[in-house]
Amino acid sequence: MSANPVIHIVDDDEAVRQSLAFMLGSAGLPVRVYESAVAFLEDIDPSVSGCLVTDVRMPDMTGIELLGRIKDKVPFMPAIVITGHGDIPLAVEAMKAGAVDFIEKPFEDEVLLKAVEAALKKADGDGDTQTREILGRLANLSERERQVLEGLVAGQANKVIAAAYGISPRTVEVYRANVMTKMQAKSLSELVRMAVLAHVGMSPGTAI
Repeated sequence: MSANPVIHIVDDDEAVRQSLAFMLGSAGLPVRVYESAVAFLEDIDPSVSGCLVTDVRMPDMTGIELLGRIKDKVPFMPAIVITGHGDIPLAVEAMKAGAVDFIEKPFEDEVLLKAVEAALKKADGDGDTQTREILGRLANLSERERQVLEGLVAGQANKVIAAAYGISPRTVEVYRANVMTKMQAKSLSELVRMAVLAHVGMSPGTAI
């Protein structure tokens, strides 16, 4: 891990900024907070190592737009996006824009701490272990289970997935349960996060 990495928190909600700063600071991580994406871009020093934690929905510049801008200024800084409930399609878009992970609100402190730790390891070129584990689980899925997973990543309802493959919504539920078990996912958001980390359904030109 790089020496003295800094965790940069970008969120327009002051209470959220301070809460995250306190939690990460209590874990011994240096933290800087910014009230907007614009403020972050104006202040960031390209030579500083660490990672970015940003909300998706912000005025003036969204988290996704910020990801596009940091590629030029700090191209090697991994980014974690925080998304509200129901923002999974936005989270997938963020992953396609370069985010290394996304976390759905509300979340436990430990979830963010683990994500930050993984992001810092990835910045040092040591972030492939998690991806290999996910790819190993994906390899155990049947073709139909993989199709159902791709539908879930696309934000499709069970009945839409069922219609696409000529099966019943109830059958989709069974496949979905099998996918959750094989992927060792505790929630739909965790399943989608693993899938996008492994680029399921994210091939070039694929609409999600």
